[in-house]
Amino acid sequence: MSQAGVSANRLELLQIADAVAREKAIDRDVVITAMEDAIQKAAKSRYGSENEIKAEVDPKTGEISLARLLEVVEDVTLEATQIALAEARRKNPAAQVGDFIAEPLPPLDFGRVAAQNAKQVIVQKVREAERERQFEEYKDRVSEIVNGIVKRVEYGNVIVDLGRAEAIVRRDETLPRENFRYGDRIRAFVYDVRREQRGPQIFLSRTHPEFMAKLFAQEVPEVYEGIVTIKSVARDPGSRAKIAVVSRDASIDPVGACVGMRGSRVQAVVNELQGEKIDIIQWSPDAATFIVNALAPAEVVKVVLDEDAERIEVVVPDEQLSLAIGRKGQNVRLASQLTGWDIDIMTEASESERRQAEFAERSAKFMEALDVDEVIAQLLASEGFSSVEEVAFVEPTEISSIEGFDEETAAEIQTRAREHLEKLEAELNAKRKELGVADELMEVPGLNTAMLVALGENDVKTVEDLADCATDDLAGWNERQEKETTHYDGFLEASGLTRTQCEDLILAARVKAGWIDEADLVADEEEAEGEEVDGEVEGESGAEAAETTSEGQTETETKTETGEKPAEDDASAS
Repeated sequence: MSQAGVSANRLELLQIADAVAREKAIDRDVVITAMEDAIQKAAKSRYGSENEIKAEVDPKTGEISLARLLEVVEDVTLEATQIALAEARRKNPAAQVGDFIAEPLPPLDFGRVAAQNAKQVIVQKVREAERERQFEEYKDRVSEIVNGIVKRVEYGNVIVDLGRAEAIVRRDETLPRENFRYGDRIRAFVYDVRREQRGPQIFLSRTHPEFMAKLFAQEVPEVYEGIVTIKSVARDPGSRAKIAVVSRDASIDPVGACVGMRGSRVQAVVNELQGEKIDIIQWSPDAATFIVNALAPAEVVKVVLDEDAERIEVVVPDEQLSLAIGRKGQNVRLASQLTGWDIDIMTEASESERRQAEFAERSAKFMEALDVDEVIAQLLASEGFSSVEEVAFVEPTEISSIEGFDEETAAEIQTRAREHLEKLEAELNAKRKELGVADELMEVPGLNTAMLVALGENDVKTVEDLADCATDDLAGWNERQEKETTHYDGFLEASGLTRTQCEDLILAARVKAGWIDEADLVADEEEAEGEEVDGEVEGESGAEAAETTSEGQTETETKTETGEKPAEDDASAS
């Protein structure tokens, strides 16, 4: 009877292993290994924790064998885990130092406490194996949409049953006013899968911008097939979103494809996102055109881009200001996120006031520097002259051609401008010497005395100091934190240098300091130019006319007259 009972127990052990492996979708060997660990722990509590005990469960018969492992050593220091070489060779003639001798132990009679501990070990090992299986299964599914059933809701966090795994939608990753109950079906975006000690390790989101992009890929065949590409997405979850799309097939309208027949495609996405309004925007490689599109439905009269600072000023009609900004700044905020540009919005009236202020400032500067009356200063400013340097070094005919001026007047104005610049240069040079800026630094191409003074004020006084600078040190940089951008001024930012010019200055200083070889630099530039020519892509947009202002910004006029239409091609016109 006892032999039959033992066989039954062994059979039951294997049946339990099979059942757990099926239920948790893990390997049967993992469960058997967990059982072996549990038996080892129980055996250590029975025979003493100082012993090194190994338990084995036969995967075919379920038979359990216990053995104490003893390491073969020359001199025994721990009797519980070591055995002398001579004694070991009596048991195994081939034993060597460093080998292990297994001493069989009698079968273990589990007590109540030992059985409970064994159960905890098995549960823990099985749970770890299950979590590892979930991680391996879902680690490559990041950026996918998954469907699941709500298992429970804990403090606003939604625990989702995915079938073979468990995931979590944190409270801040759910849409506002969205409530889930046990048994509800849920669709969400896998934005992270990572190993965690406790709790779910698959993290889902319904507020992530990519969730919307993936929903459009499911609803719009052109997006799924790659004909229409989603360039960027900006969301105010549960309220409003903007999505920029472009088509690589000229015959397919990307906006129309995403909207669908009578809005059926976009409406399916809106319904999934609890009524979130979606603006579908035509993407453009031209930043000005793209930003104008992104500010829809507001109309834009003019934009002024500052490419170095990634900032843009947008001028709108007075009555369009509130529409362009949106409720609580929502429209301009989403447009900024979509395009990656900081957007300043102003009305035509405020822009006109600013231009008048700039005109008055330039006029006053000319009156003081050139010692001329207000009329002459205003004439120079109205003709587009923005600095004394321009007046001093422009062709004399450009000044004499101004109405009311002659060649003698032009020559006198230029003489005064040059005298003023010479006086400024002498003052700046004296200040440079006072700051201790080395004369050698003047030999770096691209630097003038005003820049040398600015560098000296920031403790850059030698060629080595300049060579050690980063581009951000000279040109300034922006840091975006919590949707707000903070600008940090560079040493030479007031000089109007671009980032590329600042990089060239630093390279020139490093060549002069002997840090890099000029021949290598020329070779790198030629290679970069070759790659640029190979990868050149034409992407001109005829919707707007762009011109470069004297400050190095790009100004784009948007035609808004009622009678004006874009020119059509000859075939259409005929």
